[in-house]
Amino acid sequence: MADIQTYQMLIDGAWVDASDGGAFDSVNPASGQVWSRVPEATEGDVDRAVRSAHEAFLNGPWATMTPTERGKHLRRLAELLADRSEDLGRTETIDTGKMLKETKWQAKYIAEFFQFYAGCADKISGETLPIDKPDLFVFTKREPLGVVAAVVPWNSQLFLVAVKIGPALAAGNTVVLKASEHASAAMLEFGKLIEEAGFPPGVVNIVTGHGDPCGRALTGHKLVSRISFTGGPGAARHVLENSKKNFAEVSLELGGKSPFIVFDDANIESAVNASIAGIFGATGQSCVAGSRLYLHEDIADEFLERMVAQAREIRIGDPLLDETQMGPLCTVGQRDTIERELAFAQEEGAEILTGGKRPEGMEGLFFEPTILACPRQDLKIVDTELFGPVLCAQRFKTEEEALALANDTEHGLAAGIFTRDSARSLRMSSAVRAGIVWVNTYRVVSPIAEFGGIKGSGYGRESGFQAMYDYTRPKTVWMNTSDEPMANPFVMR
Repeated sequence: MADIQTYQMLIDGAWVDASDGGAFDSVNPASGQVWSRVPEATEGDVDRAVRSAHEAFLNGPWATMTPTERGKHLRRLAELLADRSEDLGRTETIDTGKMLKETKWQAKYIAEFFQFYAGCADKISGETLPIDKPDLFVFTKREPLGVVAAVVPWNSQLFLVAVKIGPALAAGNTVVLKASEHASAAMLEFGKLIEEAGFPPGVVNIVTGHGDPCGRALTGHKLVSRISFTGGPGAARHVLENSKKNFAEVSLELGGKSPFIVFDDANIESAVNASIAGIFGATGQSCVAGSRLYLHEDIADEFLERMVAQAREIRIGDPLLDETQMGPLCTVGQRDTIERELAFAQEEGAEILTGGKRPEGMEGLFFEPTILACPRQDLKIVDTELFGPVLCAQRFKTEEEALALANDTEHGLAAGIFTRDSARSLRMSSAVRAGIVWVNTYRVVSPIAEFGGIKGSGYGRESGFQAMYDYTRPKTVWMNTSDEPMANPFVMR
């Protein structure tokens, strides 16, 4: 146990253990070995964190800071993130199995999100209203909501924290962040930067634990005003049930099964590379993974031949090494689900073109890049999010058929369209039922652009300036400008 890293939670500006001493192990998915221990928060721990955030919101220094001062804290946090990105990335890689070159790049890039929201902090404004009554001056102002419960999963956790707490803090709210029980370490290392950036105690609290009791106690707490949740639909239903207790505003981002559509006039090389990135990048453990590939029948054979060849060349291995191109899955449960669903898909008539199994001679949670030819849309695997490196490929004849296949899903987060026909790209991007559509590119983000889903992929938007308004509420102020006394309300004129 001497080599195991021990972490604490951040509550009210102090690093603390769980009040009952509870803790759980975190496993390095590349080695299968326990590498850290993390506190298992009790309901009492969560209550302390929320009450600390509530007090900081109402009475602490944060409550009296100007928006410009809040922006300076966010800017300092951004600078620290940029400086410590490699260390943060290494921690995240050990904890999740994601590629170090991706995690350290992402840690550095999210500094741009905090810089963006630092600049947005003093840009929120209300308006004056041309009211239809004399002697009244009416205006609106926007005020922060209060305590925000931010619940993030393990994959892309630093990015998701940035798009949640960036606008929340810039708008003047305080936050209780629940890290994923599957990989909490990077969030707790991030908490050290919050402390170093000089945020007052209670403004940002970080708790760790499982959905019950930690997540339940947080999302149902009476002092929570907004819940921002990213995760699976099952957990989201519990979040919605819990929010009945506090009537908190809720936004949900629930993943997807995104269509990747390639027409016969597309640049094949570009589309193959984008599809490889869209499904095998991050080992397929991305909410926007382009996991449903729809190919025009005239180019399907050539496309699949190229893609299969490239998939077989992907170097699987230690995610800390530069030469590795794909790391392990994060959890045993993911691997078991993928193997079960692939077996069932073959029973239904699907054919594995490449991959489909664990690499030989490798310890850890590794799984080969897998491409599956699916003869029908109604195969269960076609609309089941596997959160792994598995691509379902189908063929289409017409634009209308491609659109029908793309929209035949319970999900609606993202979509990719590859075509050189600009009119078609506009038609398709308008008609595809998804919150994000990439045309001739895939899996790119920016602090300036909103993202989010529809249907079973949730609701609400994150990132972009509009997110600032989602973490505030308008207040309408009526001012009587007349020196005359108000009329007797019981005398009608």
